[in-house]
Amino acid sequence: MTKKLIFIAILLAANFVASAQGVEMADQLRGSGNIYVVVATIAIVFVGIAIYLFAIDKRLSKLEKNKD
Repeated sequence: MTKKLIFIAILLAANFVASAQGVEMADQLRGSGNIYVVVATIAIVFVGIAIYLFAIDKRLSKLEKNKD
């Protein structure tokens, strides 16, 4: 339990420091409109991973049924 609290405190502190400094790269990406390309790429990667995991789960369930 205490490890979780320490981890959350570290994350909150890191978030505070990052927001206080400002992120120049993100501002440049927003300014040029390329942030949408980055967001779309990340979304495609996550959707691909989700589809892959769903397919693995389906195959595993099929193998488990055949085992019994």
